[in-house]
Amino acid sequence: MLNVVCLMGRLGADPELRHTQSQIPVTSFSIAVDRTFQPKGQEKQTDWIDIVAWRGTAEFISRYFHKGSMIAVQGSLQTRRYTDKDGNKRTAYEVVADNVFFGESKRSSGGTSPAGNFDSQIPQFNETQPAFSTAEPGDFEEIVGDEELPF
Repeated sequence: MLNVVCLMGRLGADPELRHTQSQIPVTSFSIAVDRTFQPKGQEKQTDWIDIVAWRGTAEFISRYFHKGSMIAVQGSLQTRRYTDKDGNKRTAYEVVADNVFFGESKRSSGGTSPAGNFDSQIPQFNETQPAFSTAEPGDFEEIVGDEELPF
């Protein structure tokens, strides 16, 4: 079975870091994602997608993202069933974020980042490998001919 969701959109509000009773960090927020199809003569339609992130991913998001930030999210879709205050059964759909990425550079977002200068490097957070990954321009070796390719 496959349950993979990839989204890119803008945060509708500043993410707020909370902790469960057992002190596990969690944040939930919504992102605005424009629909690709726009009927002729109508305004662009936007969907608001609910996202929840746990542990290190939640801390990363609350530290580096704010209202209006472009964020790319990779995760899975989950449902929760609950009963509202009027006794009606409801179902909530939300994306549980596994990996998040900056959707734009600091320069294009027009904002400032508490993490420093991201003009030449855009870090990413991966829950399974919680390390920042950046590539410097000199880190790559030029391959001149096809005979040097490893495949």
